Amino acid sequence: MKISIVIPAFNEARLLGDTLRAVQAALTRFTRRGWATELIVCDNNSTDATPEIARAAGAQVVFEPENQIARARNSGAAAATGDWLVFVDADSHPSAELFADVAAQIESGRCLAGGSTVILDTPKLLPRFVAQLWNWTSRVTRWPAGSFIYCEAAVFQKLGGFNQELFASEEIEFGRRLKPLARAERKRIVILHRHPLVTSARKIHLYTFGEHLRFLLKTILRGGQPLTDRAACHTWYDGRR
Repeated sequence: MKISIVIPAFNEARLLGDTLRAVQAALTRFTRRGWATELIVCDNNSTDATPEIARAAGAQVVFEPENQIARARNSGAAAATGDWLVFVDADSHPSAELFADVAAQIESGRCLAGGSTVILDTPKLLPRFVAQLWNWTSRVTRWPAGSFIYCEAAVFQKLGGFNQELFASEEIEFGRRLKPLARAERKRIVILHRHPLVTSARKIHLYTFGEHLRFLLKTILRGGQPLTDRAACHTWYDGRR
């Protein structure tokens, strides 16, 4: 068994080092089972020291010139040689316990893919409440949060990876396509919740509540069309870090 960790990264020099240390510490839950691992960082056309930090930490670095989260994940996955893929965002810290839960799902033979509930690294009550609403939605719908997705590599390839027409919410669209395949193969999509992923709340600090609300309303009223427009998805792509 081999597990490939794929981390998409665009100008993540400030946070990537801590993420890589957390991931490397958590990898022991795979290696103690005798499983091989590899760590891949997809440099999504960064202008800072992101690729240098990744290489210094021992990660394999691949380059994706078009700045898009779906493409970065797909390019990282294309370089992977593992039986399972685990996508982790560059501002997120998976614990050893979370990786142990992933390993248990893989060993069960009944799981096709999944994700994790999340905890934002902020004491502010409103964003933590919103995160809890998302966690409830994720568990009910079995849509994985983009910050942490695990999937059998053959399944990922069969589905063609993430939809490159989308500049945001590609993980939800991917989750929707996973469901019929899981039913056909009589396997499960499992959202892990015992050890939530700790992920950055920086967008709460970098953008106003009004900016987030306007994007949400625009996306709903226009039937998702803004998700296909890089400019409309500026909170992901304008470079604020």
